[in-house]
Amino acid sequence: MEFRADKAIYEQIAEYMCEKILKDEWLPETRVPSVRELGVTLTVNPNTVMRAYEHLERNGIIYGKRGIGFLVSGQSKEKASGLMREDFLKTVPAFISRMKLLGLDFKDLERHI
Repeated sequence: MEFRADKAIYEQIAEYMCEKILKDEWLPETRVPSVRELGVTLTVNPNTVMRAYEHLERNGIIYGKRGIGFLVSGQSKEKASGLMREDFLKTVPAFISRMKLLGLDFKDLERHI
């Protein structure tokens, strides 16, 4: 995974995990990789992965089960979608500002979609 400088690594890992859930690669009530496993896979410090897991757990996307690890929650798809939408919408003001600066309008966007 290539990490971008514009966002914290733990947030990018959380986004990666949400994408796995939204693509049905990680299904509800199934175990996600352990913190160490995912750290090795993504070549990041396990503490960074743990921050991502805590973030997702706070948002109800995964939950911890003693002796098993972390599991995908039953409402994970809806919650992951909501979290990613919220994050995406934060980028809209800068996007609109850049469009105005460059003299672009929505018709210009339509031609590229």
